[in-house]
Amino acid sequence: SGSNVNIGIQLLNIPVSILLGIIAGVIIGLVLIKIFKRYSIRDTKKVLLILGFSILLNQLESALKTKLQIASLLGVMTIGFIIIEKLPDVGKRLSNKFNKIWILAEVLLFVLVGALVDVNIALKAGGMGIIIILIGLAGRSIGVIISLLGTKYNWKERLFCIIAYLPKATVQAAMGAVPLSLGVESGDIILAIAVLSILITAPLGAIGIHYSAEKLLVEKN
Repeated sequence: SGSNVNIGIQLLNIPVSILLGIIAGVIIGLVLIKIFKRYSIRDTKKVLLILGFSILLNQLESALKTKLQIASLLGVMTIGFIIIEKLPDVGKRLSNKFNKIWILAEVLLFVLVGALVDVNIALKAGGMGIIIILIGLAGRSIGVIISLLGTKYNWKERLFCIIAYLPKATVQAAMGAVPLSLGVESGDIILAIAVLSILITAPLGAIGIHYSAEKLLVEKN
């Protein structure tokens, strides 16, 4: 019974952490909007402020990990949603700024992930890893089809949406190494499969999008 109670508590922590992360993001987002409206701040400084609050939220999650679970990444996403909703023009400008920062961050991310990958383990996980990736892609494609039900898209446009959602890269690179860093058993295999998904889906999706766009997407007058 004790183990069941622990499992129940852990399951309860998931929605609580999600809710707390969203609430924290909303609060920080509203605070930032008030600051942006009250003071004339250059976009570069606004970006630094957002980064600063995001880092603080992430550190808060680490500090309260044993007492209270907070989904800090969801909070960071919520900050962006609030800003783009309340200040659309500012949000678009800041998005362009973050895109420029991401160019460098993306390079560092993939270099670090590549340095952690054990090639031998990646080769061993190859066959099973490919099967897992294909099953995941099939499930994701079904999800895309379901999400497009009731829309005005024709079957060609829906097919293109499925193809456009095939590539996997940044999230897999960012999250693939987390189990290994936390000491999770078989974390190295998880990382290897994450990298394998990038190697398979990124070029597959890019080629599919390039060659199917002209055939599946017809410009409407």
